[in-house]
Amino acid sequence: MLESRRSLLRVLSAGAAASFFAMFVHGQDPFPPKQGPLRPGEDDPNLPAKAANKAALEENQKDIKKNVEKLFDLASQLKDQVEKTDSTTTLSLALVKKAEEIERLARQIKERAKG
Repeated sequence: MLESRRSLLRVLSAGAAASFFAMFVHGQDPFPPKQGPLRPGEDDPNLPAKAANKAALEENQKDIKKNVEKLFDLASQLKDQVEKTDSTTTLSLALVKKAEEIERLARQIKERAKG
């Protein structure tokens, strides 16, 4: 009985080792086929996607620049308001709203910059 268990374990372990080895040997081609460079007259199947992607990136860049300019203007206005008011006695509601607007715009710029 003990010998039959040992032989069963040997067969199972040999089968497991063989399947494990086969998984790694046939898992991935170590030398994938290389694609040569496209010739000047040859159509690139990704050309429309690349052009659309580039246009979207350029539009995103324009929006970021426009928002940064607006952010700079708002921050300058906030700075002027802070210098004009005495914040030790009272905090202007307009000042708080301007700071919230700056924060919202900064988050929008951050999300656009991430992609």
